[in-house]
Amino acid sequence: MCQNSGMAQFQEMMRQQLESSMHAELEKLLNTAAGEEREVSRKDFEGFKNLFHRFLQVKGPSIEWIKIQRPPEDSIQPYDKIAGTAPPDNVADCLNKLVVVKLNGGLGTSMGCKGPKSLISVRNENTFLDLTVQQIEHLNKTYDTDVPLVLMNSFNTDEDTKKILQKYTHHRVKIHTFNQSRYPRVNKESLLPEYIFVSNIDNLGATVDLHILHHLVNQPNGKRCEFIMEVTDKTRADVKGGTLIQYEGKLRLLEIAQVPKAHVDEFKSVSKFKIFNTNNLWISLSAIKRLQEQKAMDLEIIVNPKTLDGGQNVVQLETAVGAAIKCFDNALGINVPRSRFLPVKTTSDLLLVMSNLYSLDAGSLTMSPKREFPTTPHVKLGSSFTQVQEYLTRFESIPDMLELDHLTVSGDVTLGKNVSLKGTVIVIANHGDRIDIPAGSMLENKIVSGNLRIMDH
Repeated sequence: MCQNSGMAQFQEMMRQQLESSMHAELEKLLNTAAGEEREVSRKDFEGFKNLFHRFLQVKGPSIEWIKIQRPPEDSIQPYDKIAGTAPPDNVADCLNKLVVVKLNGGLGTSMGCKGPKSLISVRNENTFLDLTVQQIEHLNKTYDTDVPLVLMNSFNTDEDTKKILQKYTHHRVKIHTFNQSRYPRVNKESLLPEYIFVSNIDNLGATVDLHILHHLVNQPNGKRCEFIMEVTDKTRADVKGGTLIQYEGKLRLLEIAQVPKAHVDEFKSVSKFKIFNTNNLWISLSAIKRLQEQKAMDLEIIVNPKTLDGGQNVVQLETAVGAAIKCFDNALGINVPRSRFLPVKTTSDLLLVMSNLYSLDAGSLTMSPKREFPTTPHVKLGSSFTQVQEYLTRFESIPDMLELDHLTVSGDVTLGKNVSLKGTVIVIANHGDRIDIPAGSMLENKIVSGNLRIMDH
């Protein structure tokens, strides 16, 4: 007992020493800033000190696997049940209670682009940001409303985004920006509107859904739902996505980073955890205000290890906005169609949304009625296609993909104009080889390999 007590005292002393050292380092950093930047940084650092304090207090995993339960049936509603009611008469009233927030902090580096990812062209010369503005402007014009767009920028994207916003001055949508907090990384060794709709700007399926909004706004007072998370059915591509569980009587987001190693395969199982978080979130602003004032927004800390260019190992302390679901009253998951989750993370995703699989109308992409299958094809483009600029030079025009099931392309491959892809198509140029698919080609269930032999598959 005495030994345990001594160890606890030692650990507490070490924690205090680490906190004291961190505070001293933050003060040194603050002294390098001036004026307005210094005040913004001071506010950010106060938030970071709180996060770092909680990080040092964490003992073991944030969840006990044995306590995990499936969510009650009524806590995840099928979208059809919510959309099955007649369209609301008071659409304009609902929309006037809404603010659309897009998370716009990411750069396009994963696709070889400089600057904000939201400024990459994805369809008919339209960027992610163009499509978002078109969607909201369409709502405002159709229903004579004034839904504003709020962009949460990062210090990486703020300046470039603000420059580009001038082009929307004559559009019918008011655009506001604010910066997410800027927290240091840690050396590894050492209320007018009532609701916000939050989503990632690169999820082209995350449009304002009037059925969900109506459901949110028209709850009886005692059962007022403060937080809705859109979830959708898992496929093999989504096995790492966060899922909803029941934990100690509350609906809670479970991320793969929180899962003990022994249970990772179980977490990835589609039979036990059937749905995942799309990060399309509908949240009550008055509830956010209440929780902030009570300091009750207690989110699990995600420790994200990274390696800097110089090889130094650091940890980035993060919290996921979806994890806040456990703090809100009467939280709900809605199992939405897959069409509301259309993220563009890679050029393989980009090929899908640029193709004739989708139709574009008022900034919204919808699956073409000409496609017979409701699912999208599985596309895997090799490393020669990773960067957007190179990807664009390899397609003279985007192929016809209406009847495509699976496409794998690897190596030095180009496709001419008006190529049509059907069924399963695999094109592999071996090292040192080059394959040019001629204009007008129709590849149906074909394997094209390095010696240019074309075989039926």
